[in-house]
Amino acid sequence: MFEAGDIREWRGHDVVDADRRKIGTLESVYVDTATDRPSFATVTVGLPTRRRLVFVPLADARVGPGHLQVAWPRSRVKKAPAIGTDGILPVEDEAAIFAHYELDYAPGAGGERRLARR
Repeated sequence: MFEAGDIREWRGHDVVDADRRKIGTLESVYVDTATDRPSFATVTVGLPTRRRLVFVPLADARVGPGHLQVAWPRSRVKKAPAIGTDGILPVEDEAAIFAHYELDYAPGAGGERRLARR
């Protein structure tokens, strides 16, 4: 499993899908605020003048020589909700990320955010 503490070592490395097709490069890791475990990664995709960060779940992710392999197909990841390369994920957009991957979403008991960038 990919650990949030590994981000310094892996940032900028390729992110590939299960078929080892390159999706983009690893930018950051978002942890689940309830468990402090890695939950999603942001991946830099797009042309140099139109780059964006898309979100991909880290469940079943594996590290390999020079890459992070995720369980989701490249086509689905590239269509995932995105933010600008200097953007911040607004709390009201969190549910859309989970919905894109058909994952259950529930904010904290007090309505607090579910994802925090590390």
